[in-house]
Amino acid sequence: MTAEVVRADTLAQATCVHCGEPAPAGHRFCCPGCAAAYEVIQGLGLGRYYRERVLDPAMRAPKPEPGARADLERHVAALDDGARELVLAIDGLQCGACVWLIESVLAREPELLHGRVNMTTRRLRLVWRGQAERAAQLVGRIEALGYRLVPFETSALAAAREAVTRRLLRALAVAGFAAGNVMLIALGTWVGARQGMGAATRDLLHWLSALIAVPAIAYAGRPFFGSALFALRQRRTNMDVPISVGVLLVTGLSLWQTATGGAQTYFESAVMLLFFLLAGRLLDTQARGRAHAAAEELLTLRGGDVVVLGADGTLVRRPQSAIAVGDRILAGLGERIGADGVVEAGESSLDTSLVTGESRPVAVGAGSAVFAGTLNLDAPLTIRVTAAGNGTLLAECVRLIEAAEARRSRFIVLADRVARRYAPLVHLLALGTFLYWVIVGGAPIADALLVGCAVLIITCPCALALAVPLVQVIATGRLFTGGILLKSPTALERLAEVDTVVFDKTGTLTEPELRLAGRPDRDALREAAALAAASRHPLARVLCAAAPPVVPAAGAEEMPGAGIACGAARLGSARFCGVDAGAGEGPELWFVRPAHPPVRFGFIEHLRDDAEATVARLRKLGLRLALLSGDRPESVSRIAAALGIETWQAGLRPRDKVAALEAMQTRGARVLMVGDGLNDGPALAVASVSASPSTAADLSQTVADFVYQGRALAPVAVAISTARRARAVTRQNLALALGYNGLMVPLAMLGFVTPWLAAAAMSVSSAVVMLNSTRLRLARAAA
Repeated sequence: MTAEVVRADTLAQATCVHCGEPAPAGHRFCCPGCAAAYEVIQGLGLGRYYRERVLDPAMRAPKPEPGARADLERHVAALDDGARELVLAIDGLQCGACVWLIESVLAREPELLHGRVNMTTRRLRLVWRGQAERAAQLVGRIEALGYRLVPFETSALAAAREAVTRRLLRALAVAGFAAGNVMLIALGTWVGARQGMGAATRDLLHWLSALIAVPAIAYAGRPFFGSALFALRQRRTNMDVPISVGVLLVTGLSLWQTATGGAQTYFESAVMLLFFLLAGRLLDTQARGRAHAAAEELLTLRGGDVVVLGADGTLVRRPQSAIAVGDRILAGLGERIGADGVVEAGESSLDTSLVTGESRPVAVGAGSAVFAGTLNLDAPLTIRVTAAGNGTLLAECVRLIEAAEARRSRFIVLADRVARRYAPLVHLLALGTFLYWVIVGGAPIADALLVGCAVLIITCPCALALAVPLVQVIATGRLFTGGILLKSPTALERLAEVDTVVFDKTGTLTEPELRLAGRPDRDALREAAALAAASRHPLARVLCAAAPPVVPAAGAEEMPGAGIACGAARLGSARFCGVDAGAGEGPELWFVRPAHPPVRFGFIEHLRDDAEATVARLRKLGLRLALLSGDRPESVSRIAAALGIETWQAGLRPRDKVAALEAMQTRGARVLMVGDGLNDGPALAVASVSASPSTAADLSQTVADFVYQGRALAPVAVAISTARRARAVTRQNLALALGYNGLMVPLAMLGFVTPWLAAAAMSVSSAVVMLNSTRLRLARAAA
């Protein structure tokens, strides 16, 4: 289609050529800004944008809006090579064509080194050489096209998503209120009709139903009506078109029946359909919001300030984006390290479980390599930065997650795949029926219209539209009552297809905390715990938890990176306690006191209580099992042997886990990844479907498709069983809905079905689908 045809078509529809908003009669554009944007795009030879884009009416139209621009220069970061970087959120990004347009325009800027858009997070990253003031010119190029750019701030994006969720919740509440009350009135009407209720009483009940239903339908149906209207303006169709036509047609016929004293109205069918569809749309919106938040969680973790040591010894606090390679930074007790580097001074222990998967605290000193995101447990460290900003391990996780989510976002919900073929077909059938009865059958237009309406009502996708979201709502509710929070609208479909389960070790197959090994002397344990109570070290906390309640020892003093001393008693490393001991297996603490031999407290990982039973159940479901961990080989092999998992790898970095999963999926495996650490984030994103325990890092819970509560591992098997059952019920629902249409549509086209009978048949088909879906709630998950 040429640009001239596009202009002519849009002119006929009185919509703006550029943004799709209503335009004054006889005008191609709604405002001068859109006219200028159109000329810029055509002048750059990028007119295919108008042919390939798909505008979403629920989102801001790409309409240029003059106004004050945010202060961009203070958000510009200086990179190691002297280049400048700015990260922006894009308001008005609609589809892949928008991404292509923005990147194509930026590609014509000679000083720009990098200008890429992430569709999942709606984020634009600009890297250029030159002054910081150049940011305003680059942003101006994009804003002139109709997009609004603001500095990327997670709080603002979260607020926007919450606003959408609140609107859907209000619509759902209105639809639920109306559905409950109109159903009660309809029940009274049906019962009264069998008991000789008079026409006046029946008409009064119909008017009460209309009084409740019509305003509720007008309000709750806005998400569907707006989407359908916008699609029609763009000369295309979507699932919301037949839904809107069906709801409005049923409502219109019901009002006509009410006004003329008819015996049948169908208000309850319309409001009940909207209620269930809004529930499904709310779930979808929340799931997409969580998907967009994945990279934002990492950016928040990277967003804290860092203390930089100047050459003269002064301390300056800077944002992480302003740290450069070669800077000396200070990581205090209890702080997360802000960049990758090498320790120059100080000794401490680091909690690296979020980054490397290592289960025990790691001792570091001068010369030790450390990573951004790890937690300093004991004492201050002075670190020479070797990688900052986009060069850190955290930045690598951001890139891996964004790439994986972009691939995953191509998965289309089953209902949408069916709707693409269904919606055009039903409208053609109704139109063809009307024309046949007028032209061939010679019927009056009014009678032919009634037959056409009957076909539209029969084919109203109530049952089809409920087939998938209703199962999703029931399955999600059932999983929720079992402590499993399902987050993605497509997770059930993907989970049902899984044939391989890959586990992380630390915090997933094992408990997040270590456990005291053996049965140490009770008196020694009590005295050691009194010293340990003065420390925040993870091993000290485990020791205290294993002992009876004790009073902290008076005068106990902690030596960072070594241990705790109280008089002649000491608790800590073998070196600190003066014990000549060989390298023990696993982490340990030694306790020495006068007139007693040294006591060793060993700490071990322990499996979750039901890990063995869950692994056995997964095997019974026909699934292949594997273990991928960043921990030491000896620890990983011990856990794998205990569970009988033959395929395992140890010492893996985040990129290594991603590569291992991609290799499995290349061979045709559909992988469920179960992990809990920050280092598992990219792997969770790249897997076919993913899960995290509620004890996992925030990032892992954000990326995962479902999160399970409690200390048990059994919810993983329960989720797979439920997903397989939901897939079977969904297919049954689709078969019932399509079979109903295949049976009733020919009868309606031949004129054997009146509109009220069509509405009754439509309600029966929806009820059959609803009853079939409730079997999912009653059925027991397959073992």
